[in-house]
Amino acid sequence: MHSIRFPNETPGYRQARNQLLEAERDLRRNVEQVAAMRRQLPLGGEVREDYVFHEFSGPGDAVRAVRLSELFDPAKTTLALYSFMYGPDEARPCPLCTSILDSLDGAAVHLDQRINLGVVAKSPIERIREFAKERGWRHLRLLSSAGTTYNSDYHAETSDEKQLPALNVFVRRDGQIKHFYNTELLYVPADEGQDGRHVDMIWPLWNVLDLTPEGRGATFRPRLSYELAQK
Repeated sequence: MHSIRFPNETPGYRQARNQLLEAERDLRRNVEQVAAMRRQLPLGGEVREDYVFHEFSGPGDAVRAVRLSELFDPAKTTLALYSFMYGPDEARPCPLCTSILDSLDGAAVHLDQRINLGVVAKSPIERIREFAKERGWRHLRLLSSAGTTYNSDYHAETSDEKQLPALNVFVRRDGQIKHFYNTELLYVPADEGQDGRHVDMIWPLWNVLDLTPEGRGATFRPRLSYELAQK
């Protein structure tokens, strides 16, 4: 399939690797096909409420109210909001969401060149900010949805207010804000032995582990701290 070879590789390795390479090429084609289908989605329903979030803004640790419509930069028509599992009754945030956001914080400065990006949690903004300081997040736009129905309306929580991880994409066109995409794979039953994998596209952890002999592992889950595991 190509002429590249690596030091001391065997014919058996190359044969197996070429079989895998064919599958990887097919996967690349399929990923692009799905991405093209996603881009061609018609716009969904108009947002029925200009939700009021809260965030820290400006000097003096001032908290300000910001509407969904105000999350759009005038030059950008797309808004991606990640729903972070950190409800007001939860002592600590979700470790899996935290793993995603640890990586997304670094990517935020790049994403900001193309789209509007925000992270929404239902806890009060003060709790969200304290945890962000603990993690060293510097670039994410952190928003509290406390007091709104945003989480339930866009399926980032269950009917009993259990928080769910979800990425929602909104588009502003012709003076209206419409829903475009939700990571709905979460709501589809997974194949045996698989997690939902609905937000894997923005989660570097699993994508790296999938390239290793150990893979994801049957029991490994990211933690907020690994100090106890290292002793």
